[in-house]
Amino acid sequence: MKITIKATKIELNPEIKKFIEEQINSLEKFAKGIFGEKYYDGFFGKGKPRAEARVEVKGKERGYYYVECNLNFPKKLIRSESLKKDLKTAIYEMKDELQREIKEYKEKFFAKVKRGARKLKRELKISEAAKIKEGKRVLKEGI
Repeated sequence: MKITIKATKIELNPEIKKFIEEQINSLEKFAKGIFGEKYYDGFFGKGKPRAEARVEVKGKERGYYYVECNLNFPKKLIRSESLKKDLKTAIYEMKDELQREIKEYKEKFFAKVKRGARKLKRELKISEAAKIKEGKRVLKEGI
């Protein structure tokens, strides 16, 4: 997962950057089942990341830290934000909200797939009376 971190009105030390990257990378395992492999296959063999994360951290404004994250998946954008007095708790809250939204999307996605499979199964289940044999309909009657 490609992670871009932008900081406003705050100096991000390597420890905080590493902490943010660990929290965001822990979300990748939830999205793996839906979005598949890690990279798109490019025409010239160059891979493009399937998931991108943009994290924006704004410094203390009135005593609060603001953390926002946009996760870009193919055909899906998941967004989360948090406003807390402590930076790490804001990051934890943002991560938990993203995790909840990914799980919710995953459930909807698989429910849609199952619904389509059930519909196909119903359409394939044709009664014996409605079967067609050599262009003519054959009816089985109880004679």
